[in-house]
Amino acid sequence: MTMYMDVHHGMKGITEAELQAAHKADLAIESEEKVHFERAWADPSSGTVYCLSEAPSADAVLRIHERTGHPASEIHPVPLSV
Repeated sequence: MTMYMDVHHGMKGITEAELQAAHKADLAIESEEKVHFERAWADPSSGTVYCLSEAPSADAVLRIHERTGHPASEIHPVPLSV
């Protein structure tokens, strides 16, 4: 499995409760695509949200986000970490 960092744009003003709800929606169906969402971060001022996940493919991450109503603008593999 590969780690992925995905980026969502256009979520200006997102609140902590909204970020939590979006993350919970992903967690509720992640197993259907063999994805595991580790964590999410947001910058309400810019409207940028970041999600870290482990998944079999970027497409699997994209499908989960699309089904929960917040499609990712970018998905990047993270092949190295320290």
